[in-house]
Amino acid sequence: MTIGLFTVAAALGSLVVLRSITSTVSEASQLQLQAGHTLRTIGQQIRQGGSIKLNLGPGKTDATINVADGVAFEKVFARASQTLVGNDSPAAGQYHLQIGYQNYADPVTGSGTPAFLFRDCLGQASSTDRISSGFVFEKAAGALSGSLKCAGNDQALQTIAGNVADFRVRYLLQDLSTGTPQMRYANAQAAQAAGWSQVHGVEICLELIGNQSTDTAGATYLNCNGDSVNMGNRLHMVFRNSFQIRSQGFFG
Repeated sequence: MTIGLFTVAAALGSLVVLRSITSTVSEASQLQLQAGHTLRTIGQQIRQGGSIKLNLGPGKTDATINVADGVAFEKVFARASQTLVGNDSPAAGQYHLQIGYQNYADPVTGSGTPAFLFRDCLGQASSTDRISSGFVFEKAAGALSGSLKCAGNDQALQTIAGNVADFRVRYLLQDLSTGTPQMRYANAQAAQAAGWSQVHGVEICLELIGNQSTDTAGATYLNCNGDSVNMGNRLHMVFRNSFQIRSQGFFG
């Protein structure tokens, strides 16, 4: 009987450990999926930043395209001021990052009516001249995590990611002061001082936190600021990605 009790106790202990490991792996997978979706949503908008329509037949009244025809870019929105805007500490109605690009109707196969095919960060179409997507991170004072929200053309905020411990944006500026073009990182304040038109890319850092308590045994991780932080018995995962703006730093 004693041997049997020891066997059952060992089996239960192994089961508890196995369930804990399985739960942690499952939560890590969920955080990775959430981060992947969030970064794809943000990156899709950043890559389009400042883009404008290429007219393959300016001045033509028909839809035929000839390779000998000239082409022209059509600009119908203020690219210099409406392509990229950022705030390190946004006030009410402001965003950590806001991206804009030209919107226009395209011919649709099987339909005689052109349709607006571009979508904002929430997947919504618009008939306005500009697609706008604004991202803002909101976290209550003292809370471990908050929500990353996005507002499309209708300016109505919706949550696109929860359990967000931190959200940081850095801008890649082209520095010409040395005579040789060099890239450097800058926050929103420095990017605004240098001129948003000098921004060639945007780096996003997303820190997600798990829901389940886990014994991290004093383990640490590097947060979005590069600081070593105690895990605090919660799973933390930090994701970074950089996206190049299509207009390559010129919004004139």
